[in-house]
Amino acid sequence: MSQKRAITAGLFAACTAASTFAAPPAALGKGEGQLNIIAWAGYIERGESDKAYDWVTGFEKETGCKINAKSAATSDEMVSLMKQGGYDLVTASGDASLRLVASKLVQEINPALIPSYKNVDARLQNASWHTVGGKHYGVPYQWGPNVLMYNTDVFKKAPESWSVVFEEQKLPDGKSNKGRVQAYDGAIYLADAALYLMSKKPELGIKDPYELNEKQYAAVLELLRGQKKLVHRYWHDATVQMNDFKNEGVVASGSWGYQVNALAGEKKPIASTLPKEGVTGWADTTMLHASAKNTNCAYRWMEHSLSNQVQAPLAEWFGANPVIAAACKAKAPGGGDFCKDNGYDRFTQVKFWKTPQAKCTTQGSCVPYAKWTMDYIGIMGGR
Repeated sequence: MSQKRAITAGLFAACTAASTFAAPPAALGKGEGQLNIIAWAGYIERGESDKAYDWVTGFEKETGCKINAKSAATSDEMVSLMKQGGYDLVTASGDASLRLVASKLVQEINPALIPSYKNVDARLQNASWHTVGGKHYGVPYQWGPNVLMYNTDVFKKAPESWSVVFEEQKLPDGKSNKGRVQAYDGAIYLADAALYLMSKKPELGIKDPYELNEKQYAAVLELLRGQKKLVHRYWHDATVQMNDFKNEGVVASGSWGYQVNALAGEKKPIASTLPKEGVTGWADTTMLHASAKNTNCAYRWMEHSLSNQVQAPLAEWFGANPVIAAACKAKAPGGGDFCKDNGYDRFTQVKFWKTPQAKCTTQGSCVPYAKWTMDYIGIMGGR
């Protein structure tokens, strides 16, 4: 299990003190020769998995900046690694990005040094998960939904509801789902349960799956404790989850397009769907460590990351969506219509990850992420 870190009560108040950060550079100098990046698996490809998908080698040759990538499995792990230091960039999801800003682990960036920033989707340019007090703390990278991945030998038709992973039932093959479904090993998964309950139990009055009062939160915990009896594994490693679908009899789970694409590429009976209750999702931002030693290379990578040469193949490879609209028309190695396949037009239907705070907008007060973390560890441990 990844290391979970509690958030102090005043964490997000620190975001308002963003002016205390050092000013971003006004100009770039010579590249330092290397760049250390924390990223999700599949985000930094140099053709080792498939030679057709390589957006690193060309960058290294052009800039002289050798990339050293470290894969992380959860947002909590990313925050932990950034606290340890030694990294220049991180591709952080919305449930980590504000924590990184508030903890002063990342620095403000200067969009003027990233010419392609002006091409970023207007819906993402000033997104709240990387923009604080009008200042940008990163460059959008990719976004996508958390899909329901399923075995097409078991489900001849796509399952319509998340109930197949939350509630015990017989699946279309006549067998129970007990021991055949998975849940995500990350406290942010409580939002998936909350989203399901928004539809299942509207009387709870949940308006935002990341903003839960005590009563709503208790209902979410009850649902997840019941789910514990069904779960084969709490997954966080994409490769392990893929192996479980291939070899361990797992037939349904929340997942990412990356696993779906990889398994389908192996000709496995795998597909994905967006259930009727809706989906959570992630919008990832490349953020610069406050103590980055390779700032010049980092800025060059952030500019490179917004090119069609990265955005198109990355979206196709990972099962995600580009942050540059023009990339949807660019050709990717597989020749697929990746923006259509990955739900580019469904942006407004995705409830993007964000870190729960005690001070919330939909009601008086909400349960903060520190408690989500503590309680979900307990649930996974059988408490």
